[in-house]
Amino acid sequence: MKIILKEDIPNLGYKDDVVEVKSGYGRNYLIPFGKAVIASPSALKILAENQKQRAHKLAQIKADAEAAAAALEGVSLTIGAKTSSTGTIFGSVNSIQIAEALEKLGHNIDRKCIYIKEAVKEVGNYVATIKLHKEVSVEIPFEVVSE
Repeated sequence: MKIILKEDIPNLGYKDDVVEVKSGYGRNYLIPFGKAVIASPSALKILAENQKQRAHKLAQIKADAEAAAAALEGVSLTIGAKTSSTGTIFGSVNSIQIAEALEKLGHNIDRKCIYIKEAVKEVGNYVATIKLHKEVSVEIPFEVVSE
């Protein structure tokens, strides 16, 4: 089943992408929750016209994302967490703490754009990926230390 995404969906696609999904996923989740529409010929024509009209706006959004990525280059974070005597964290460090640490440095990043590959449950050095645009992402190294 071909659908047009109305918003960014991780591991599937970005807004206005035409993707192929299984019919149950499309009919039972994406379409009822307003995350996608069926890619009918008329919907595809509307999408093409909207993309043509928004081309300039999309270029500006990408330029803003590249500027934000340039500002984030070289940023390194230190996040404190309560730990046991063996260095294991009580709980884990997630994207919320990284977003808060970036905000303290003056970078306003949505936590939904921050991805951490492995679970952070011990003291050490890790890398978080921030996807600012579908073509622009930056990796931020962060260190978890014991408080």
